[in-house]
Amino acid sequence: MRKYKIAVIKGDGIGPEIVDEAIKVLDAVSVKEGFELSYKEYLMGGAAYDVFGDPLPEETVEGAKNADAILFGAIGGEKWDSLPRDKRPETGLLKLRKALGVYANLRPVTVYDELINASTLKPEVIKGVDLLVVRELIGGIYFGQPRAFEEDRAYNTMVYTKAEIERIAKIAFEIAQKRRLKVTSVDKANVLEVSQLWRETVEEVAKDYPEVTLEHMYVDNAAMQLVRDPKQFDVILTGNIFGDILSDEASMLSGSIGLLPSASVGDKHGLYEPIHGSAPDIAGQGIANPIATIASASMMLRYQVGEDKAADRIDRAIKRVLKEGYRTKDLSGFDAKEIVTTNEMGSLIAQYASED
Repeated sequence: MRKYKIAVIKGDGIGPEIVDEAIKVLDAVSVKEGFELSYKEYLMGGAAYDVFGDPLPEETVEGAKNADAILFGAIGGEKWDSLPRDKRPETGLLKLRKALGVYANLRPVTVYDELINASTLKPEVIKGVDLLVVRELIGGIYFGQPRAFEEDRAYNTMVYTKAEIERIAKIAFEIAQKRRLKVTSVDKANVLEVSQLWRETVEEVAKDYPEVTLEHMYVDNAAMQLVRDPKQFDVILTGNIFGDILSDEASMLSGSIGLLPSASVGDKHGLYEPIHGSAPDIAGQGIANPIATIASASMMLRYQVGEDKAADRIDRAIKRVLKEGYRTKDLSGFDAKEIVTTNEMGSLIAQYASED
């Protein structure tokens, strides 16, 4: 039997609730497809700070490195907002990404027909949207040195090497080969030297993928085009800060941030998480939407361990629950036939994913 070790980091707020539902679904499909998952939990974020005084204990780093994949919930909350920067929950996540070398953040955006009215955009604009943002994750201005906050000024440094750009570009082109054969590289090459290097390097990589169409777009235009005509995009390739902003913008095409998964992958490791935050204001109430986390688990099976059939089961089950009108509270106003709890939504998806 195929066996995989999964490091589980539930995190803060609604993290434990939504991860539990993802594990429920994973267990269901693993039985149907004949493989075994073993889980080991680790702390990160505010929960880790409360126990260890550190948002990323070394045992979490080592556990993640020794696992076949990492399933992660969400971190943060007002409780820890006043901590020094190096003790804040978000710092733990940034450090883990760096330690794992997960340099590519993959954020798919799919608009479900059943929820087309959940978006603030017109149905004719978003119907059929299916795009993927490929964001460089461990370089750029978030990690550049020097950086400083001084009494009357502050500064950060945006740095990319050619090698960093090459490796993220290759992932984007390889994914595009399996999709609709188009990459839109987003930069600001008209004013930034870093973006000039980005554009030149992406063009060099593109030569190895002649069947994939490459277009360049300035980031300000890309932000506008995402709401004007999002169906023009297939794979969007961009750097850390631009990708951070554009992927959040793109997420709202679907109408709910609670629907969208993400993967952070590198040459060896993969970290899978929903794109939303920890929502401590609704934690423990049983109303959080677990679909984004369950969809992240599907991505984990597909991209990290190669269990495509199990991933297909999960994806079909998510579409079915939405088609049948099951909604968590965040989507209650959109063609809802029955409002269900976090636990009930997870159980429904697990049940449907188990059916032949």
